[in-house]
Amino acid sequence: MSLFRLDASIRGDGSVSRQVADTVEQAWRAEHPQAQVRRRDIGRDPLPATAWTRAVGAGPVPPQEHTPEQAEAVGLAATLADEVLGADAYLFAVPLYNFGVPQHLKVWWDVLWTDPRWRAAGERPLAGRPGVLVVARGGGYGPGTPRDGWDHATPWLRRIFEDVLGLDLRVAEAELTLASVTPAMAGLRDKAAEVLAAAHATAADHGRSIAGLVRAA
Repeated sequence: MSLFRLDASIRGDGSVSRQVADTVEQAWRAEHPQAQVRRRDIGRDPLPATAWTRAVGAGPVPPQEHTPEQAEAVGLAATLADEVLGADAYLFAVPLYNFGVPQHLKVWWDVLWTDPRWRAAGERPLAGRPGVLVVARGGGYGPGTPRDGWDHATPWLRRIFEDVLGLDLRVAEAELTLASVTPAMAGLRDKAAEVLAAAHATAADHGRSIAGLVRAA
């Protein structure tokens, strides 16, 4: 039994997405203390941006004719696919950067999806497996805010994890995460604290939920 965890924040100790994801993981571990947690930290150890084009270019070429760079990219795609296909549950911690998906997460997905096993596995290769998506946003993006609709990452992430991979996905969201360090957001600090506390509570619930689903399966 294993949980696959992906972290996309480029920050360390101050990362809210990591902190909320830690709450999910702690709840999971409380139910499955002996279970393995497999980690991929693309925020601190990003994948090479050239890997996708090389893996795609290697697709129609016989393996024995791959260049060293193509062979390395194909091997990386296989490693990423092994990590995801081999897990029983999933935890993705993703901050909103520049109103969209972090570049290094998009690279991870693009390289991962070049592995031919995804096509062989059918249309929804992870159908029904449970997962949690943790989203952290520095400002406010809810209905009625000036930037309502500017979060172009979360809809894409849900499309990939739910509709493409077929995960039974839960989402924990934290907003206003920059209020504590942004003078112009000082008036929002109490609200930010409330939102963060709610995100941790939701994360704990989700961690217990996916742990229960794996145990039941």
